Amino acid sequence: MRTPKSSVRWFVATMVGAFAFVSYVERMNISVAAAAMMPELSLSKTEMGQIFSSFLWGYAIFQVPAGQAGDVFGPRRTLTCAALIWAVTSALTGALPGLVFTGTVGVISSLLLLRFLLGAGEAATFPVGARTIYNWTPLWERGIGNSIMIAGASIAAAFTSPLVSWLMVRTGWRASFYITSLAALALALVWRFTVTDNPADHPWISASELEQITAGGSPERSGHRASASLRELLRDKNVVLLSLSYTCEGYVLFIFVFWLYLYLIEVRGFTILNGGFVASLPWLTAFAFTPIGGFVYDRMTAKKGRVAGARVVIMLGYGMSGFLLFAAARSENRIASVVALCLSIGCLYFAEPAFWATAVHISSEHAGASSGLMNTAGILGGIVSTSLVPVIVKHYGWMAALASGAGVALACTGAWLVIGRTGITDPELLSGRDVDMIREK
Repeated sequence: MRTPKSSVRWFVATMVGAFAFVSYVERMNISVAAAAMMPELSLSKTEMGQIFSSFLWGYAIFQVPAGQAGDVFGPRRTLTCAALIWAVTSALTGALPGLVFTGTVGVISSLLLLRFLLGAGEAATFPVGARTIYNWTPLWERGIGNSIMIAGASIAAAFTSPLVSWLMVRTGWRASFYITSLAALALALVWRFTVTDNPADHPWISASELEQITAGGSPERSGHRASASLRELLRDKNVVLLSLSYTCEGYVLFIFVFWLYLYLIEVRGFTILNGGFVASLPWLTAFAFTPIGGFVYDRMTAKKGRVAGARVVIMLGYGMSGFLLFAAARSENRIASVVALCLSIGCLYFAEPAFWATAVHISSEHAGASSGLMNTAGILGGIVSTSLVPVIVKHYGWMAALASGAGVALACTGAWLVIGRTGITDPELLSGRDVDMIREK
């Protein structure tokens, strides 16, 4: 018997945000633990860099397959299996190298394999999360729904370093992997027993909420259908253009992920301790800006259609992000520079929900696969950024390196000026009934 009222869709969206949070902790824990791992396991910085990169390769290669799995088998099974992979690989990262596998070759090989497998498992996080949002939210809430998923990653980025370092100091680097793996295991169990692929199958949902979810949305939400192949995705102009524009996101974002801390220390003169605190501030700003972007996207789609609404949000977010990143590099005052950096990444994340909601919208039944392809493009942009920024710094300085990120953000703005107007076609504009329901909200 159904209860009169329910808000199960928000519980599911929050669970998707929890997946983003835990996945980020599992991927970044090794960057903190590396300080203790390297001397104990006799690893050089170059070798540790190769181990870091193995995660990215697994993460990039399995984006589309993971998204396809979400489309075919449903988010419930796919994300449960993914989180179990995170738990096992994280625990084994603490247990195997140096204890079971000894010697340089054994240690490096085991870590390369484990990080690759972790990347492959984490590839499901965002594509299948986006598929879950598609299944569980009405079309006028998909911006805010996706923003909850993205906010989970941004808040994790702010807290992972202090959290893992605290665990490592008190329990050791091996135990820090065991403890964080328990979070993934708990998440897998909660997800498995509290979420369904199809809202109609959930015992807690009310008839009124189910009607809200299905009104104006996809006629098929179960997720158990054939998924698009990579060839089919590459033939879809909408998906290709969206993915190409998302490479800009990866380039700019990875500047913050990998180089922000070093920039604050080397250029802005913060101490190692203070630099860690200051480096968390942009991610807290991103956490605050993400739901604002989702809210604005949902409101803009009511007036302009979903692709046109995304165009406004993405151009505003990336235009401001590029301008503020350049201003941060040019500023002679370090406090003003930090404020500009915070707002720059905040504006970047302001635009994120529009990208993910658009990927779902233009592909519908293939939401997982198309989201995976888009995210693959973003990762490739990040790989370029990670490789190119140190070269630019070496030959031209930090000003030029940050300016390259500003230029890429502004290039994305310019690209959406064109593709958002004439490139990506809106397969389905909002109906009059949909608009009325949004206005009632």
